[in-house]
Amino acid sequence: MSGNPPSHRSRAPRAGRTSVYVIGLTGNIATGKSTVAAMLASLGAEVIDADLLAHEVMRPDTVASGRIVERFGRGILAPSGEIDRQALGAIVFADPAALADLERIVHPAVVHETLHRLARSERPVAVVEAIKLLEANMRQHTDAVWVVTSPRRQQLERMVRSRGLTPAQAAMRIDAQPPQADKIARADVVIDNSRHLAVTWRQVVRAWNALPGVRRVSVRAPWNPEGQPLTGEQQTP
Repeated sequence: MSGNPPSHRSRAPRAGRTSVYVIGLTGNIATGKSTVAAMLASLGAEVIDADLLAHEVMRPDTVASGRIVERFGRGILAPSGEIDRQALGAIVFADPAALADLERIVHPAVVHETLHRLARSERPVAVVEAIKLLEANMRQHTDAVWVVTSPRRQQLERMVRSRGLTPAQAAMRIDAQPPQADKIARADVVIDNSRHLAVTWRQVVRAWNALPGVRRVSVRAPWNPEGQPLTGEQQTP
């Protein structure tokens, strides 16, 4: 069920447990993970964006960057010496073996930095937003996995509109990922982002209110897309 509260099915305690409650937020490309992450941030969660961390670990001065260039060649480098992510993407999204090689290089570094940031978090709830959360075996470091879903048609429209891809390029990137059903089957919470954002927001609030140690929020409280925390008047004890 969309927006369902976190399940309480038997599950081993997450590795490296601290006082922070960790949500692993995932979903396939262009399903709306960042939108849901922004909603959770407005509720008071700390958001750790694994895609941004991947940018950091791929800087020219990193071990991961050197290994990527060694694997894929200097043709993926921009004139600045940085990795051209579009050039790299054109290779890996057309070749599953190449994508797997890239993930074997990048994922361990991203997981390491994610755990470092979780250890320093001072919020009651932290969100790890990662498209490859399950594939990178990061589930063990979370208390619950939230999966964001959208129909393929909406994924294509969003990628063409916001990322400047052709429909064929967008379809190739979608097809390079596992079916959404695979993630849904492993989810504790499913957020259906196929309708108006107000509907998505209500699902997020209901699931948030089921978390331990958080201030409950009225489902009637509007979402502030500017990312500002909700005021006390919009919260309930």
